[in-house]
Amino acid sequence: MFLSLSLTSIEALWFLPLVLPICIWVAFSDLREMRIPNTAVLALTGVFLVVGLVLVLGLGAWSFETYLWRLAALGIVLVIGFVITSLGMVGAGDAKFAAAMAPFVAPGDGMFFLLLFALVLIGSWLTHRTAGRIPALRRATADWASWDQGKLFPMGVALAGALAIYLALGVAAGL
Repeated sequence: MFLSLSLTSIEALWFLPLVLPICIWVAFSDLREMRIPNTAVLALTGVFLVVGLVLVLGLGAWSFETYLWRLAALGIVLVIGFVITSLGMVGAGDAKFAAAMAPFVAPGDGMFFLLLFALVLIGSWLTHRTAGRIPALRRATADWASWDQGKLFPMGVALAGALAIYLALGVAAGL
C-alpha cells in the first residue's frame, strides 16, 4: 500500500534520538545563515554509519547487504545532487544534506518520502513567508539571513523537517 511504511520501528527508535538534534541544527542554521554546515552533513552520515552497524552486528535487524544498499543511496543522491547543484536548482549544502539523509529512508518508502517532503516543503515555505511578515518575529530574529533572500528559501528547514517527521512516523507505527 502506498501509505504504509517499510521503515521498521526498531530502525526509527535507534535513529530518531540522534538525528533529531542534527535536523534542528540544520533548520536553524539555514534560517540564520542560509547555509547548512558540512559538519552537520558529516554528523548525520556518522550517525547512519554507526547506528547502521549496530542494526547489522548488534541487533541483527539488518543484513550487511541492506546496510551497503542504504549507503549506496547516499552516493546516488550525492551524484544527482551534484548535477542539480551545477544547474543552479539547489544549493550545495541542500544537495549534500539530502545525500546524507538518503540512507535513513527505507528502500520501499521512496515515493512516500517524496510525498512527505513535498508536503513539508509547501508547509515550510508558507510558514516562513507568513512568519516573515510578523513584525515582532522579524525583530526577534532580525539577524536571520533567510528573511531577505527574495525568491531563495532555506531548503534545509524542509529537508530536516521531512526526515524528522518520517522517523517519528516510523516510531509511531510501532506503538
